[in-house]
Formats: sequence, C-alpha cells, structure tokens
Amino acid sequence: MSMEIVSITGKLEIVTGLHIGAGNAEIHIGGIDSAVIKNPLDGYPYIPGSSLKGKIRSLLELTEGIVTDGNISNRKNTESLIPVVFGDTSQQGMSQVIFRDCFLSKESKQKLQERNILATEEKSENHIDRITGVASDPRNIERVIPGMIFDFEMNLRITDSAKREKILQLIKNGLYLLEHDALGGSGSRGYGKVKFSGLKCDGTDFPVEYDAHEVL
Repeated sequence: MSMEIVSITGKLEIVTGLHIGAGNAEIHIGGIDSAVIKNPLDGYPYIPGSSLKGKIRSLLELTEGIVTDGNISNRKNTESLIPVVFGDTSQQGMSQVIFRDCFLSKESKQKLQERNILATEEKSENHIDRITGVASDPRNIERVIPGMIFDFEMNLRITDSAKREKILQLIKNGLYLLEHDALGGSGSRGYGKVKFSGLKCDGTDFPVEYDAHEVL
C-alpha cells in the first residue's frame, strides 16, 4: 500500500470576533472572565488545530444526519469517508488528516505594531431575563479582533488513490461549511465567522466549493 502526503496551506481570516477559550483557573475581579488561548512564546492568540478538526468534522457529520460524541455505531452511510479521513474512535481507526495550529501571520503582527493595538478586545456580556427584562451574570469575554489573519496548514495522508478526489472534496466541503457556520464559542451570538483565502493544495489552487454528490 502506497501513501501520498498532501499539504493544503493558505490564510484564515477572522471576520467577526473569535473566542476560543484558554480556561481560567483564577478569578480576576474587574478583569477578563474568559480569556482566549495564546501562544506562551509571544503572547499572541492562536487557533488550535483540534478546534478546527473537531468543528469541521461535526459540521460534516451533520450533513449526514449524525450527531455524535465519538461513537459512530449509528452511522447510516456505511460508505462515508468522514471516519476514514477524521478517524474512527469506535474502531480505533487512525486519522488521515492533520490540522496544524494556526499562528498569527507576519502581516497581522506588523499591522498591530504599526497601529499600536492589541490582537484582542474585551467584550462585556450578560444574561437578560426574558420575563423581567433584568440583566444578570455580567462577564467580560476576550475575543480576537476582526481582520486578524492566521497561517493555515493541514496535511492529508491518502492511502487509497482511487478515493483521492473524493477525500479532497470532503475537505473542501468541510471548509465551506465552516465559513458558513462559526468557529469557537458563542457562534449564535455572532462570534467566530471566518474566511479562507489563498488556499493551495501542493501548490495548486484549492477553491472552497461545496459538492455533496462528489463525496458519496
């Protein structure tokens, strides 16, 4: 069995404020209640590959009517490529896709330095009681600001050349669905809209186009 390594690279732009939480172990009075995850080496926010992989997989599974926490025993489409590409935890199948962590691009870092601004903003939120109209539970959420661009990279290990184009189309479908959904938390409140640009597959243009029939 031969294996082909396919590399897909490009840019991921933040269109609306993005929050992927770091998990706060301490309470900071008057400060941020939920911080974004940051690179400890330079302090800039980054996007974990696990967040991309998990969200894209869940969106693709929704197109097949599957909502799962890892157990795919109820999958109706036995020919689905999703467990083949993303891994099948119920059968200990190895994932064929690697999503790299996305770090802030050199261009965005330069823009921040030129404008003397931070890569994140603080957004105040609260709950509104729908009966009384009274606000409660105020909190400060940190978000990556719109316009920030991250370097995107993922690799595919294709072991069945006959399914190569279907696998690549599955990835296109997943990226398309993500663009039309949200990444990170609070997507229903407008957070996390992203856009891919300049995608290349081993140096060849890789447009984000949806085709449900090609992967069936």
